[in-house]
Amino acid sequence: MVEIVRIPALSDNYIWLMHDPVSGETAVIDPAVAEPVLAEADVRGWRIGQIWNTHWHPDHTGGNAAIKAATGCTITGPAAEADRIPTLDRLVREGDTVRLGTVEAAVLEMPAHTAGHIAYHLAKEQLIFVGDILFAMGCGRLFEGNAEQMHANMQRLAQLAPDTQVYCAHEYTLGNARFAVAVDPDNQALRTRASAVEAARQRGEETVPTTIALERATNPFMRASSAQALAELRRAKDNFRG
Repeated sequence: MVEIVRIPALSDNYIWLMHDPVSGETAVIDPAVAEPVLAEADVRGWRIGQIWNTHWHPDHTGGNAAIKAATGCTITGPAAEADRIPTLDRLVREGDTVRLGTVEAAVLEMPAHTAGHIAYHLAKEQLIFVGDILFAMGCGRLFEGNAEQMHANMQRLAQLAPDTQVYCAHEYTLGNARFAVAVDPDNQALRTRASAVEAARQRGEETVPTTIALERATNPFMRASSAQALAELRRAKDNFRG
């Protein structure tokens, strides 16, 4: 099994460091900044050989250049956003695969948050790096795409194995939980989860990764019956102050 390390950055970002113990290879997923990533890898004796980007936003690519300068790593990211990520070495699209030693990930195109957003699905390991598409009890804002695209993304992700671990890039869970309860107050599984999240955050604990099963049961965006319903939820969330 791969080893995955969570690295908090900025105000609420998570950078993921993934290590394949069989080959000894290490990748960084969505490095917002470089310094804590390089420090964590050094402490563990891991040599960073790759960066995987899910989309172009600076809080996901800001560490690319410095990590590449320090390690000589190869940077992979969405072909559709190549003009906005100048550090890319390899451009990938739907159907492509990326490898980290003995580990293989399928590239899934998931536009909506940005026009060329992708995810990396490691089916054998039952995990997925989703960037800013899916959050615990939430989804990304529709900056460059639309509700139809996001609804299709949610339905596609819902079809993954229930035990799939979902590695998103932000600690948004508490705010998402409060909104979810406001729009789905009769969902007992959601209310139970929201209470657990409140307690965890009070203790200073992180709440991701999540799982596909948890999101299917408690995420209003994944449970939305149509693109129109998701659009209404997204507008409501954008204005929610709970």
